[in-house]
Amino acid sequence: MPARRVRHAPTIRAGRFPVADPATGEVVGTAPELRPEDLDAVVDRARAAWYGWRTDAAARTAALCAAADAVEAAGTDLAPLLTREQGKPLAESRAEVARTAARLRYFAALDHGPRPLVDERPVRSELRWRPLGPVAAIVPWNFPLQLAAAKFAPALAAGNTVVLKPSPYTPLSTLLLGSVLSAALPADVLTVVTGREPLGARLVAHPGIRHVTFTGSIPTGRAVARAAADTLARVTLELGGNDAAILLEDVDVDGIADRLFWAAFRNCGQVCMAVKRLYVPARRHPEVVEALAQRARDTVVGPGLDPATRLGPLNNAPQLARVAHRTRQALAAGARAAAGGRRLPGPGHFFAPTILTDVPAHSPIVTEEQFGPVLPVLPYTHLDDAVEAANDTGFGLGGSVWGTDLDRAEEVADRLDCGTAWINHHAELSLAQPFAGTKESGVGVAGGPWGLYGNLQPFVVHRPEETCP
Repeated sequence: MPARRVRHAPTIRAGRFPVADPATGEVVGTAPELRPEDLDAVVDRARAAWYGWRTDAAARTAALCAAADAVEAAGTDLAPLLTREQGKPLAESRAEVARTAARLRYFAALDHGPRPLVDERPVRSELRWRPLGPVAAIVPWNFPLQLAAAKFAPALAAGNTVVLKPSPYTPLSTLLLGSVLSAALPADVLTVVTGREPLGARLVAHPGIRHVTFTGSIPTGRAVARAAADTLARVTLELGGNDAAILLEDVDVDGIADRLFWAAFRNCGQVCMAVKRLYVPARRHPEVVEALAQRARDTVVGPGLDPATRLGPLNNAPQLARVAHRTRQALAAGARAAAGGRRLPGPGHFFAPTILTDVPAHSPIVTEEQFGPVLPVLPYTHLDDAVEAANDTGFGLGGSVWGTDLDRAEEVADRLDCGTAWINHHAELSLAQPFAGTKESGVGVAGGPWGLYGNLQPFVVHRPEETCP
């Protein structure tokens, strides 16, 4: 399989749309606006490329390792562009580029070779794994490169081809990533398509797509599942969370305050598995609120390219409006802002890191996913009530428990109705572990070998132990 350029979608008849810097409002660049009717040619080429890509596992491994090298070498170009269109601090963009390369290497090294199946019959049975075909990967704007790699790395390692659609808020770094990968991957194995709706809807429903992997909101996830059902394509959905953190009576507030703060506010709170609700023993509530509020007041907010910045802007105007509206709702209902609580003046989508107290338990800032730099801190008297409140949601992505007695903390963590529970930290994942939610937080599994096998179909071959006469 000679390495050829990764083709982007046909641009002959495509227009272009602008992409803005969320820190300034200035246009960073423009991206191709692929017409939905041009998808047929893209998917047809992906299917044609699949026949060669799926046949040589050793060549795939070599190509994916070379792709990882190419991503690392291009980090000085990828990271600043990611910051300019997404808003996050440059250090976080560099970490995202590194994670993208690491995913490629991890999945390239996973083995999914055949293995024998043993039973009592005089038959030799062997389990083999076959790739599915073209995969549609639809990626949001909060981690454009890292989440893209979380989808295309296992799909490619399994022998599938991928049509990758980034968010129209963050297409530029993904387009550059596709160009970087062109040095290592055969043509049409990975195709980047950019555009606004209905492009994504048409991609999901395309009859040539055999697996749809999507990260985004619950309402959009439902629409994706309905559209994919018409072609019976496999669906993997990661639909966000409203993660709760529970502090126990014996918690060392000074010892965990920094970790807890950044578990809620990293990437301006635009993390699906960020801490979005905090339950604190009533006796410890004032000191926890003040510890977090002090950190919120001390955090430098600004453009991601400024070396002093720790917290960048929200990515886009609709998300800023949503966070501001939810915060105003809470304040009008009686909540108090111990820190922040407002949009910051000047250009860009900046919102002050906000710690809310005295929040009504059923306020939307508590019951819904705010996806921004706002954390409600709620007191509890009985631990059972805190666990019940943490579980009383349609979300079930992650949760955490914080305390000095680790055995006690683990007992409480085991009661959380979610896919991942952490003790004394939050939102930390290894490449080797499964990532999945319960309830409305998703369908299917990403990460580790489970993410690889989600892109494969089992195929069993039976043959007699001896040739019959």
